[in-house]
Amino acid sequence: MSEPKAPTPTPAGDTYKGWLFKWTNYIKGYQRRWFVLSNGLLSYYRTQAEMGHTCRGTINLATANIAVEDSCNFVISNGGAQTYHLKASSEVERQRWITALELAKAKAVRNQAESDDSGDECPTSPPTSGQGGGARNSNSEVQSTLRTLGSKVEDLSTCNDLIAKHGSALQRSLSELEGVRLGGDTDGKIRQVTERATLFRITSNAMINACRDFLALAQAHSKRWQKALHSERDQRIRLEETLEQLAKQHNHLERAFRGATVLPLSQSNPALNSKISGSAKGDASDEDDENEFFDAMEDPAGFITVPADPKYHRRSGSNISGLSAEAGIDDQSLCDEQSLGSNPESPQSLDVEPVRKRRTKIPDKPNYSLNLWSIMKNCIGKELSKIPMPVNFNEPISMLQRLSEDLEYYELLDKAAKCQSSLEQLCYVAAFTVSSYSTTVHRTGKPFNPLLGETYELDRLRESGYRSLCEQVSHHPPAAAHHAISERGWTLRQEISLASKFRGKYLSIMPLGSIQCVFEKSNNHYSWKKVTTTVHNIIVGKLWIDQSGEIDVVNHRTGDCCHLKFAPYSYFSRDVARKVTGVVTDKEGKAHYVLSGTWDEKMEFSRVMQSNKGENGTEGKQKTVYQTLKAKELWRKNPLPEGAETMYYFSSLALTLNESEEGVAPTDSRRRPDQQLMEAGRWDEANAEKQRLEEKQRSVRREREREAQRAANLPEEGAEGVEVAEDGVHQDNYEAMWFERTEDVVTGESMHVYKGGYWEAKDHGNWDICPDIY
Repeated sequence: MSEPKAPTPTPAGDTYKGWLFKWTNYIKGYQRRWFVLSNGLLSYYRTQAEMGHTCRGTINLATANIAVEDSCNFVISNGGAQTYHLKASSEVERQRWITALELAKAKAVRNQAESDDSGDECPTSPPTSGQGGGARNSNSEVQSTLRTLGSKVEDLSTCNDLIAKHGSALQRSLSELEGVRLGGDTDGKIRQVTERATLFRITSNAMINACRDFLALAQAHSKRWQKALHSERDQRIRLEETLEQLAKQHNHLERAFRGATVLPLSQSNPALNSKISGSAKGDASDEDDENEFFDAMEDPAGFITVPADPKYHRRSGSNISGLSAEAGIDDQSLCDEQSLGSNPESPQSLDVEPVRKRRTKIPDKPNYSLNLWSIMKNCIGKELSKIPMPVNFNEPISMLQRLSEDLEYYELLDKAAKCQSSLEQLCYVAAFTVSSYSTTVHRTGKPFNPLLGETYELDRLRESGYRSLCEQVSHHPPAAAHHAISERGWTLRQEISLASKFRGKYLSIMPLGSIQCVFEKSNNHYSWKKVTTTVHNIIVGKLWIDQSGEIDVVNHRTGDCCHLKFAPYSYFSRDVARKVTGVVTDKEGKAHYVLSGTWDEKMEFSRVMQSNKGENGTEGKQKTVYQTLKAKELWRKNPLPEGAETMYYFSSLALTLNESEEGVAPTDSRRRPDQQLMEAGRWDEANAEKQRLEEKQRSVRREREREAQRAANLPEEGAEGVEVAEDGVHQDNYEAMWFERTEDVVTGESMHVYKGGYWEAKDHGNWDICPDIY
């Protein structure tokens, strides 16, 4: 056996690597292993190639004992739990390893002691005044450490001087001794001693040079530490000064506002002001509520809101009409909750039949481990719909059911249908668009891609007065059509296709297509699109979802528009996370309402009393200042059910989406076997079933292409029965069962619209039109 190569430390000196022989058992004896000493840990591998993925064993030197047995053998043990019997190829190599191990052990013990000391001293350290005091203490600690290092090196230098002095004296004495004529053996011994003395002096010089280099390096680091500490201290001092100035400005503005001296509108109607001030003595607490100070809101869209003049706040029910007439505005609460509750047409006031009790739990999500990178490394740059994914990344509902989840806050559309003002109705529609994203904040699982022809019905006619139907109308590219109709006077329809890209660190999902909502009473026709969804930390870290982009909710009958902006999350932003802001304007561009909130919690709206151009912003853009009434809540997210973290963070509605129901179509998502198996926790069976369904779908598509070729008398090298759109994307040669593509006369968009027949087929139990997709 050839002698192993001697281990050599890395240039940094913190890692020692090399081959050693390790005792395995009495049959195999000593086996050659690759050992790595780093950070106080001794690890070994069978080969150098295993260092990246498989460690055969590791021992902590801080608690280990190192013993030498003979010229080549030594033992490392940590008290009985682990014992390594090792053998080097030579005595020199063994000595190198022993030296490296002893140094590493001393360093590990010292680091452990320092860590324990710092943990004990932390609670008893005296309090400091402000952040600057903490920086000064850290600076003095660094200086003390450097002084200690310097004194130690000075001691080494003194020792070296003494060694050099005595070595020189010894060499002189030996030189004089060499002048004396003695025997040949004596001369040889004297020369040997002289050589050793010279080597000793050279070694001492090398030691002092190394110590001098260490001191220079420590001093260089000290300068960098001092600079960083000074910079941190200055930044904290500036931050304290800025906060103090902001607090003073806030206090000044609040006092000025309560004195009604900052808003020019307060001077426009002295009679009303005297009336309000005269009644303030007997209604001080109410005055404080009405004149609540609102923090100025800096919005990326370029506007600021401030509270309006007190004359616009309604003091009581008796002067609502007077204030509205004087200000030339409509009542702000034309469709509030009281009017909905007292409406005789509201279903709450009617005697209804007992409805079905829905389930509130599903089986807990199993804890299966999976190597994510082994799957995702081959998927970078591909569309999500073309990546074969195991169910481990899914949640047990389909994309059609996800679309149906948009109706969780259908009450917003019920309220909008009662509104007499189209502008306020637009506020509720905008809140509905935001509410559809609230269920995604913790939902990092991917919905099942629907099979072509798959459908999903959500019949809540008895409970909530609406029912909806979804159908997968295309597979390449994937597109789903959705239609919902309510007894309370609104219809919602949408066709959504997804363009998604995996970028390595994050996944971007860009919904294409539009959503439309039509109100029967006013004939108002609204349309909007969805924003981009981004899933972060795909490979490393905890998954989290963000929504970003802009939405224009347009009323095509009146020309009113609500421009919503979903601010992307930023570590450096001072705004709240998941912030959404918006402005409702009429066809002339005049602002009437301001919306603000977050897409995962709530939305509020405020009526705009007056607007004017403010000062230029940080980017030179002129910001609009809106004077608004006190904000009212439009929408608030429902709390998640108990134990939602173990049930895929499903909402109360999502828990019922996969619940079996009688009479649904054979193509309904509830009947999908792989989805049902996943919900039951049988993931291995679900993966096998998922592959079977996907292969069956591919076979059906190939057969459909061959039939299209034969019908068109195309050669084999022809279009393969696949239609090609204008953008070059292949379209499925498939005719939807319950939807048909038409051009909307109001928006001019081409989309799949419900053509009828589904609910009639359900009543008669006639599903002959449905294909066998499962």
